[in-house]
Amino acid sequence: MVKLKLLLTLLTLTTISQASNLTFEFGNPAFSGEGYSSHVLSISQLEYNRKESVKDDLLSAAAKAERDAKNTTLAKFVTNVESRIFANLSKQMVDNMFGTNCTEDLDTTELECPLSGTATLPDGSTVAWVKDETAETITLTVTAADGSLTELVVPVGDFKF
Repeated sequence: MVKLKLLLTLLTLTTISQASNLTFEFGNPAFSGEGYSSHVLSISQLEYNRKESVKDDLLSAAAKAERDAKNTTLAKFVTNVESRIFANLSKQMVDNMFGTNCTEDLDTTELECPLSGTATLPDGSTVAWVKDETAETITLTVTAADGSLTELVVPVGDFKF
């Protein structure tokens, strides 16, 4: 009887189990082939983004170094001196153009005013002016270092105060 009870207990405690065949599949699309094209595109995009990020970082570092070099005390001083020299030179040129910087001829006691002038800038540009007393105009010609030409014609009579 005890054996019968034990047998019935074992039968009621056991459950029905089911199983299926185990099949192996690769999870990586590079091995399985399913979704391979999107996998390759994703990897390619990641590589491209990384290369662009490296290029952007290099350009940013170079620009920062250039800004830092221009922002030193010495660079600011040189820029300021350069600006003041060019301002003084341009003032002298304008004074010559409009006759405020004329010299007196000791023999005839007449004023001699320059009728033309030329200045060459450090970048290779040339500024030339010619005064036409009959037409009462000043022609200012700026020739850039690349050869491009800019010409201004200024009427002399209209600028008297």
